[in-house]
Amino acid sequence: MVAHSRKIAVIGLGYVGLPVAVAFARSGAPVIGFDIDAGRVAELRAGRDRTREVDTADLELPGLRCSHDPDDLREADFFIVTVPTPIDDDRCPDLGAVLAASKTVGGALKPGDIVVYESTVYPGAVEEDCAPVLERASGLKAGRDFNLGYSPERINPGDKAHRFETIVKVVSAQDERTLDIVASVYGSVVKAGIHRAPSIKVAEAAKVIENTQRDLNIAFMNELSEIFRKMDIDIGDVLAAAETKWNFLKFYPGLVGGHCIGVDPYYLTHRAIRAGYSPEVILAGRRINDDVGRRIARECLRILEAKDRRAPTVTVLGLTFKENVPDTRNSKVADIVNELRAGGVAVQVHDPLAHVDDAWREYGIELADFEALKPADAVILAVAHDDYIRGGWPMVRGLLNGGGGVVLDVKHKLDRRAKPSGVELWRL
Repeated sequence: MVAHSRKIAVIGLGYVGLPVAVAFARSGAPVIGFDIDAGRVAELRAGRDRTREVDTADLELPGLRCSHDPDDLREADFFIVTVPTPIDDDRCPDLGAVLAASKTVGGALKPGDIVVYESTVYPGAVEEDCAPVLERASGLKAGRDFNLGYSPERINPGDKAHRFETIVKVVSAQDERTLDIVASVYGSVVKAGIHRAPSIKVAEAAKVIENTQRDLNIAFMNELSEIFRKMDIDIGDVLAAAETKWNFLKFYPGLVGGHCIGVDPYYLTHRAIRAGYSPEVILAGRRINDDVGRRIARECLRILEAKDRRAPTVTVLGLTFKENVPDTRNSKVADIVNELRAGGVAVQVHDPLAHVDDAWREYGIELADFEALKPADAVILAVAHDDYIRGGWPMVRGLLNGGGGVVLDVKHKLDRRAKPSGVELWRL
């Protein structure tokens, strides 16, 4: 039995929006899943989800209707906006998608409706940037004719344990009455609990600092890895020792890409500068993390040069921004590839999950079939997909020319004790 009477529309059916729409449909609520991409909608109607976040059975739920027709949104009275909020080439917030979605929603708004944003934004964006667009498109007034809310998304792609329903949901709204409704709607499906933030700005701020905190911790690890490399100390060994202390935080060095950790800090720093404060620590962390891909490539080039490998070939395993997901957005593996190419290396890239069209469109990278990979002088295990981990050393060694060469293990997943002879191992 549904605990509310709201008719829900979820705008944006990607990694965030689709699980949200499915969760509400599973509860028995009528849900319109809207996306401007007609191809994406057709794919979902056919029972296929390229993000691998939702099963076919869930796409067939009777309460879920996927559409790319904006007129269908007029049936809803509770709108959840989950479109991407990336950064532009200058690393400034790009609100283009969220403002376009606001215009679309505004065209369907009626008095009494509620619009809740889940997209990551900087504090103040919902009320200062999105609300005017909604008002112009609808002819209505926010806070009088319709109301706003913000509930930051906490979807973790590929994570089967932490799902939409099992993560505490932060909710906020313009007034207490609206907050009660928003909390009730989300509370009907989120079993982990609801946290009521005192304002929309507080909820917006909470979202950006969650990922900024992780970004800074990883940046610290990446800096430590470079320091210890110069001392000929393996950071994996250092962390294994340090983690024996009960309050040591378990973070590890690595590539920081994707649409959250590698992006959200720029939303916070952008708004901080507008407020008259120039962030130092946050941007320092960003600079460190943004350079990791190039650093890995430079290390590869250095080792190959020391071995006097002429016209070398390097195989890069993995292109997605994290393991076991097909999402290539803001993948820092592309930085490795570009730096290697700039150094005159022939690079071949394989990924069992990434979509060929996405790789070419976003990075100009042509993904190779595994069987077509040529023997390489070096192999970079960049993304720890399960397929690669299961293959282990036999798979990696089989990709090397003559079974020997250089292996760069970015994620520390290969057992050093089982390293084959004739292989030089480098770990981030």
